[in-house]
Amino acid sequence: MAGSSHGHTPAAWTGVIIAFIGFCVSGAFMVLASPLGFWAGMVIVVLGGVVGMAMRAAGLGQQKNAHPTHQVASAES
Repeated sequence: MAGSSHGHTPAAWTGVIIAFIGFCVSGAFMVLASPLGFWAGMVIVVLGGVVGMAMRAAGLGQQKNAHPTHQVASAES
């Protein structure tokens, strides 16, 4: 989608960054063989999704009709 702004919103960036941090935490504790730390990281991943959805609900995400549909011209001209 050239020229689209899909995902380039504060809600998307914040949710993805929080989820990425959660994956890093889970990965580190997996290597350290600590199940409690692993699951804490997974909670952070889920928290990233919740924060992203909350920010979108607050108006910081992409609007539903931000991209109008394109009409294809008919072959009969």
